[in-house]
Amino acid sequence: MTKRPENRYDRYHAHVYFDDDSMERAAALCWGAGEKFDVVVGRVHCKLVGPHPRWSCQLAFDSGQFDGVIPWLEEWREGLTVLVHGVTGDDLADHTDHAAWLGEAVPLNLNMFRKKS
Repeated sequence: MTKRPENRYDRYHAHVYFDDDSMERAAALCWGAGEKFDVVVGRVHCKLVGPHPRWSCQLAFDSGQFDGVIPWLEEWREGLTVLVHGVTGDDLADHTDHAAWLGEAVPLNLNMFRKKS
């Protein structure tokens, strides 16, 4: 079962995933969240960035905004996948232990966070 977002951390990122066909819908969702909840909206990346296996746009918000943002994203995401994770300073843990999903969970490229031996 897919882990659902819970309000357990001080700060959060939500990464809205999209492709060429859903880019406008994803951008509208992100900008809508920015306007409605005053969250920080990152760039709409039409390329792979960081550990994300799909094109994405990042939303940044805090625990005080969480209880409004998450249900709203769930209601308005229209089938888009959203990764939600805590921001603790431990990037590997944030994208694994502190990660939850709206929609289907997809494997992330975590190699960039692993320490080189």
